[in-house]
Amino acid sequence: MNLPLRGAAVLLWFDALGFGIPCVMAIRSLLSGQGIPMLMGFPAYGGGPFESHGIQTTVPLVVAFLVVCVLEGVAGWLLWGGHREGAILAFALLPFGALFWWGFALPIPPLFAIVRSLLILLDWRSLH
Repeated sequence: MNLPLRGAAVLLWFDALGFGIPCVMAIRSLLSGQGIPMLMGFPAYGGGPFESHGIQTTVPLVVAFLVVCVLEGVAGWLLWGGHREGAILAFALLPFGALFWWGFALPIPPLFAIVRSLLILLDWRSLH
Protein backbone atom coordinates (compact mmCIF):
# COMPACT_ATOMS: atom_id res chain seq x y z
CA MET A 1 0.00 0.00 0.00
CA ASN A 2 1.37 3.36 -0.99
CA LEU A 3 1.49 6.48 1.10
CA PRO A 4 -0.72 8.65 -1.16
CA LEU A 5 -3.67 6.27 -0.80
CA ARG A 6 -3.19 6.10 2.96
CA GLY A 7 -3.20 9.90 3.07
CA ALA A 8 -6.41 10.00 1.04
CA ALA A 9 -7.97 7.43 3.38
CA VAL A 10 -7.03 9.50 6.43
CA LEU A 11 -8.59 12.62 4.89
CA LEU A 12 -11.79 10.68 4.18
CA TRP A 13 -11.87 9.46 7.79
CA PHE A 14 -11.25 12.97 9.06
CA ASP A 15 -14.27 14.21 7.12
CA ALA A 16 -16.36 11.21 8.16
CA LEU A 17 -15.67 11.66 11.87
CA GLY A 18 -15.12 15.41 11.97
CA PHE A 19 -18.42 16.17 10.29
CA GLY A 20 -20.35 12.97 11.03
CA ILE A 21 -20.15 13.26 14.82
CA PRO A 22 -21.49 16.84 14.76
CA CYS A 23 -24.30 15.55 12.51
CA VAL A 24 -25.35 13.18 15.28
CA MET A 25 -25.21 16.05 17.78
CA ALA A 26 -27.28 18.28 15.47
CA ILE A 27 -29.85 15.54 14.88
CA ARG A 28 -30.25 15.00 18.63
CA SER A 29 -30.60 18.72 19.22
CA LEU A 30 -33.16 19.15 16.44
CA LEU A 31 -35.17 16.14 17.61
CA SER A 32 -35.29 17.51 21.15
CA GLY A 33 -36.60 20.85 19.87
CA GLN A 34 -33.48 22.79 20.85
CA GLY A 35 -32.59 23.87 17.31
CA ILE A 36 -29.13 23.95 15.79
CA PRO A 37 -26.33 23.46 18.35
CA MET A 38 -23.28 25.71 18.43
CA LEU A 39 -19.88 24.09 17.90
CA MET A 40 -16.73 26.10 18.47
CA GLY A 41 -18.77 29.28 18.19
CA PHE A 42 -20.47 28.35 14.90
CA PRO A 43 -23.92 26.92 14.26
CA ALA A 44 -23.63 23.22 13.40
CA TYR A 45 -25.12 22.97 9.93
CA GLY A 46 -27.13 26.15 10.08
CA GLY A 47 -26.88 29.70 8.84
CA GLY A 48 -25.35 28.86 5.45
CA PRO A 49 -26.55 29.25 1.89
CA PHE A 50 -29.21 26.55 2.36
CA GLU A 51 -31.00 28.84 4.80
CA SER A 52 -30.51 31.94 2.70
CA HIS A 53 -32.21 30.04 -0.16
CA GLY A 54 -35.14 29.03 2.05
CA ILE A 55 -33.96 25.50 2.92
CA GLN A 56 -34.16 25.17 6.69
CA THR A 57 -31.86 22.78 8.52
CA THR A 58 -34.04 19.78 9.34
CA VAL A 59 -33.43 16.28 10.64
CA PRO A 60 -33.78 14.69 7.16
CA LEU A 61 -31.30 17.18 5.70
CA VAL A 62 -28.71 16.49 8.39
CA VAL A 63 -29.34 12.73 8.17
CA ALA A 64 -28.64 12.91 4.42
CA PHE A 65 -25.32 14.62 5.17
CA LEU A 66 -24.59 11.99 7.83
CA VAL A 67 -25.09 9.28 5.19
CA VAL A 68 -22.51 11.03 2.99
CA CYS A 69 -20.11 11.18 5.95
CA VAL A 70 -20.56 7.48 6.74
CA LEU A 71 -19.97 6.57 3.10
CA GLU A 72 -16.79 8.69 3.12
CA GLY A 73 -15.64 6.59 6.07
CA VAL A 74 -16.36 3.42 4.09
CA ALA A 75 -14.47 4.83 1.09
CA GLY A 76 -11.51 5.54 3.37
CA TRP A 77 -11.57 1.99 4.74
CA LEU A 78 -11.65 0.54 1.23
CA LEU A 79 -8.85 2.84 0.09
CA TRP A 80 -6.70 1.86 3.07
CA GLY A 81 -6.99 -1.70 1.80
CA GLY A 82 -5.98 -0.64 -1.70
CA HIS A 83 -9.39 -1.33 -3.21
CA ARG A 84 -10.36 0.55 -6.36
CA GLU A 85 -13.97 0.59 -5.14
CA GLY A 86 -12.90 2.99 -2.38
CA ALA A 87 -11.50 5.42 -4.92
CA ILE A 88 -14.61 5.14 -7.08
CA LEU A 89 -16.84 5.70 -4.05
CA ALA A 90 -14.76 8.70 -2.95
CA PHE A 91 -15.16 10.28 -6.40
CA ALA A 92 -18.85 9.37 -6.61
CA LEU A 93 -19.49 11.13 -3.28
CA LEU A 94 -17.89 14.40 -4.38
CA PRO A 95 -21.00 16.03 -5.88
CA PHE A 96 -23.15 15.05 -2.91
CA GLY A 97 -20.56 16.25 -0.43
CA ALA A 98 -20.07 19.45 -2.40
CA LEU A 99 -23.77 20.22 -2.19
CA PHE A 100 -23.70 19.98 1.59
CA TRP A 101 -20.34 21.78 1.94
CA TRP A 102 -21.79 24.67 0.00
CA GLY A 103 -25.21 24.59 1.69
CA PHE A 104 -23.80 24.44 5.21
CA ALA A 105 -20.91 26.84 4.39
CA LEU A 106 -18.17 24.34 5.33
CA PRO A 107 -14.83 25.67 4.05
CA ILE A 108 -12.48 22.79 5.00
CA PRO A 109 -14.01 19.74 3.27
CA PRO A 110 -13.54 21.10 -0.27
CA LEU A 111 -9.83 21.58 0.39
CA PHE A 112 -9.53 18.04 1.73
CA ALA A 113 -11.51 16.75 -1.26
CA ILE A 114 -9.06 18.34 -3.69
CA VAL A 115 -6.05 16.93 -1.86
CA ARG A 116 -7.49 13.43 -1.44
CA SER A 117 -8.59 13.35 -5.09
CA LEU A 118 -5.08 14.26 -6.22
CA LEU A 119 -3.59 11.63 -3.89
CA ILE A 120 -5.91 8.98 -5.30
CA LEU A 121 -5.10 9.91 -8.89
CA LEU A 122 -1.40 9.95 -8.07
CA ASP A 123 -1.54 6.31 -6.97
CA TRP A 124 -4.47 5.02 -9.07
CA ARG A 125 -2.42 2.26 -10.70
CA SER A 126 -1.65 0.58 -7.40
CA LEU A 127 -5.35 -0.01 -6.69
CA HIS A 128 -6.76 -3.48 -7.18
